[in-house]
Amino acid sequence: MSNIESHTIAYVRGTMIPEQDPPITETGAIKWLRENLFSGWFNTLLTILSLLIIWWSVAAIGPWLWNMVWNAGSLRECREILAGAEGACFAVINDRWHQLLFGFYPPALYWRPVLALILLFVALAPVLFPDLPRKLLWFSAVYPFVAYHLLWGGSVWLPIVALLGFVAGYVAWRLIHRMSPLASVFAAVIVPVLWWVILAAPLNSFLYSGLPWGLDFVRSDRFGGFLISLVIGITGISISLPLGILLALGRQSDMVFVKSVCVVFIEFIRGVPLITLLFTASLLLNYFLPPGTSFDLILRVIIMVTLFAAAYMAEVIRGGLAALPRGQYEAADALGLDYWKAQRLIIMPQALKISIPGIVNTFIGLFKDTTLVVFIGLLDPIGLSNAIRASTDWQGVYWELFIFIGLLFFVFCFGISRYSMYLERRLKTDHK
Repeated sequence: MSNIESHTIAYVRGTMIPEQDPPITETGAIKWLRENLFSGWFNTLLTILSLLIIWWSVAAIGPWLWNMVWNAGSLRECREILAGAEGACFAVINDRWHQLLFGFYPPALYWRPVLALILLFVALAPVLFPDLPRKLLWFSAVYPFVAYHLLWGGSVWLPIVALLGFVAGYVAWRLIHRMSPLASVFAAVIVPVLWWVILAAPLNSFLYSGLPWGLDFVRSDRFGGFLISLVIGITGISISLPLGILLALGRQSDMVFVKSVCVVFIEFIRGVPLITLLFTASLLLNYFLPPGTSFDLILRVIIMVTLFAAAYMAEVIRGGLAALPRGQYEAADALGLDYWKAQRLIIMPQALKISIPGIVNTFIGLFKDTTLVVFIGLLDPIGLSNAIRASTDWQGVYWELFIFIGLLFFVFCFGISRYSMYLERRLKTDHK
């Protein structure tokens, strides 16, 4: 029987085949090229056309960039150095970088916006990265007041008095919340406004007369360049998100008055171009203010840009709320949570996670839209580039300035985009 079995299973291998390397077409760069660039005749054709376009672009732009000049006092000196050859005159960046970044801010005070920018990253760190100590959020809360004092200067008591307005609103909310949650919300809004309108100026004057502490005051017309884009953009981004959340919740509210106000506001803002709102802030708003009232132009622009972004943000967040299944709301009711706890613990975290791409897209659009302030007399980087090109030294320079400005905006917007991708990966809870 053993002889029969030995003949019937003779096809079974008695030894293992030695391990071999995978085929060269199934590993490394060759595999990547075959799968991504040459996977078919159409992809192969597109790859060849793309390589030809890249080669043509490099051949056309390469010599211009290779012969760049960084040290010259004017466009005429650049041309003398190039001696008739094609080349980029980036000496204009070397000569006017301070204007493109800081506008007409006093050079001796450049340390103040630089310090404000450094502290901005410190304030954003605990907000963007939850692994950091939560105690740092206290600095994030007071940073806007610190940044205002660093940038504009003046009395040190003014931002402190403004901060006390928020404290007064919080105290009013805590006192009235037990009696009427709705009334406490209105009190939290009205009390700070009354504080700032009635008490802020007299209290600041009183404190400053006794203790005249502060920094040298810098007028808003000295701001310009990338500094003004950062001030308007970051402020609008920071405030538009919470305002957009409130507007989105108000639009879905069962209270007719609240819902009507939110709907009218959102639809009106979305139906009007931003440039129209900026002209309103620049020209028309003064007609509705009491005679002799001084309302800073940058502050007016920040308010309009923030309201504009908040309306679009509200619709983005409302899309996230609409994407949630009804069972999430029912689960919150089953747990016995009230409206605000349900929104804070269950509904809003999921809605914001879904809305991350739309929120980031709105942020990037808002930051790039800050260049529109050039039409109302604020010299952003685009406005300053026009002023530089109008000077006798740099008349005729074009691409170099806009390449530098575009690179600055790209770095900021690309950073926001990469962080959003990191946030999506960190919040990803599905299983592969």
